[in-house]
Amino acid sequence: MLGKFRSISISSGFAMFSMFFGAGNVVFPLIVGRTMGSDLLSALIGLLLTAVLIPLTGLIAMTLYEGDYTVFFDRVGKRSGFLLLLLIIGLIGPFGGIPRLVTLTFSTVSLYVSGLTLVPFTIVSIVVVFLCCWKESRVIDLLGLVLTPLLLVFLGFILIKGIFFSPHAIDFSPLNGKDFLYGLKEGYNMMDLLAAFFFSSIVCETLKSRLDKAGRGGKILSTSLYASCIAAVLLGLVYMGFAWIAASHSHLLANVAGDQLLAKIGSVVLGPLAGFVVSMAVGMACLTTAIGLSTVSAEFLERHVFKEKLKYIPCLIIVLLVTGLVSMLKFSGIVALLSPILYVCYPAFLTLCIVNLLYKTTGFKPVKTPVYTVLIVMVISSFF
Repeated sequence: MLGKFRSISISSGFAMFSMFFGAGNVVFPLIVGRTMGSDLLSALIGLLLTAVLIPLTGLIAMTLYEGDYTVFFDRVGKRSGFLLLLLIIGLIGPFGGIPRLVTLTFSTVSLYVSGLTLVPFTIVSIVVVFLCCWKESRVIDLLGLVLTPLLLVFLGFILIKGIFFSPHAIDFSPLNGKDFLYGLKEGYNMMDLLAAFFFSSIVCETLKSRLDKAGRGGKILSTSLYASCIAAVLLGLVYMGFAWIAASHSHLLANVAGDQLLAKIGSVVLGPLAGFVVSMAVGMACLTTAIGLSTVSAEFLERHVFKEKLKYIPCLIIVLLVTGLVSMLKFSGIVALLSPILYVCYPAFLTLCIVNLLYKTTGFKPVKTPVYTVLIVMVISSFF
């Protein structure tokens, strides 16, 4: 029975990792490494704070609310909470996160497949995601037991070859605040805290069902925390590895577009194998995250926008159709659209996460004042 419990925890941790690890998680550690070079250390600490520690805090906070994001956000008011949820699902879903995944995969694969164009590639991509999300109850098993192990194999191949067999070394510069803030801001662009609010819902529901069958129904909190830590460790290791490789090859990456960095690094590090390995790594990373994001987006529409008058499959189709349209902006256009919104909203969402966590652990009651104060400050600061 204990072995079954551990298996559930590990597979759930792998599933969390794969849901989080998508387009931004591939690109932004590489951008930080390429940009900072020998000044990497300070920026990497900032990146790990916003891209690993803060999302982990979000997962823990949501676990204390049993993955119920409506209860979590209702603390700022029912109407305000719904609008915030709608904004988040748009950012991480069909208006941002999912099309960013599609366009990153296209940018990478198109370097190795001549004549490939964005429109047919996008159509094929959303059809594949639709087929993977068709059976909603099987999403966690598909991610945790099938796609994530494949993803880890391809990522591991790139990381091991790039880190341990690279002829380039890095002489780290002393820590400084400016580089730290740069890494901190780049971590925002991954949007992992926002994804944590919704991914925890899928994980908690699946864990409850699987633990009940295994006779461990009272272990949801501890299992979720254990799985969250597994995901956080895996994400941190991959981010550090990618940033290190990009920093050690920064002299070769100066004029490479962000969405083509991994492909370039792959060709430098792996040689003739680059096309296959890099394309598969990016494809797996983006597919696993797109599956998670599409599922939670469709669930949100079904339950909270259409009040179950429109079922899961039609909602999934709506999500993927919007995704296809937004994908026409290409990767750089989508990033430019998201960045100012994230700059303003992310600190407010983090504040909500912290006060809700404190409420559950210490009884701390204030919520509206700290959240709205931070939001107002960030809106004002965006004009300066």
